[in-house]
Amino acid sequence: MAINLDKALGIPVQALELHAYRAQLLATNIANADTPNYKAVDVDFKEALSKAQSGNLPLSVTKANQIQADSSQSSKYKLMYRVPLQPALDGNTVDTQVEQAEFTRNAIQHQASLMFLDGRIKGILTAIKGQ
Repeated sequence: MAINLDKALGIPVQALELHAYRAQLLATNIANADTPNYKAVDVDFKEALSKAQSGNLPLSVTKANQIQADSSQSSKYKLMYRVPLQPALDGNTVDTQVEQAEFTRNAIQHQASLMFLDGRIKGILTAIKGQ
């Protein structure tokens, strides 16, 4: 009987990918805090994760001879502009305190997803070993 690892490991794998992408977006926002006219972006985590669960993401390449349209993460997830609490005069919408708080929250959620995935892997190994 074959084991489908995608089903066995579940949503933590998709959540980890999304957390990593969101961390990259938030870090880019923080790095561009002083760039004139830079618009802070983020993803709606719940919407993106529900799309990943339902399988409504663009198809990915599974064989070397397939044509790859666009493998970037931005094509998978809908980017949204963050509405600033107090817009800057230079057009920049990055609020470093908000971005740092979101980055910290995302890091904690990433760690939690890792712990869930670790538990699933340990459970699978226990089932395989028959202990």
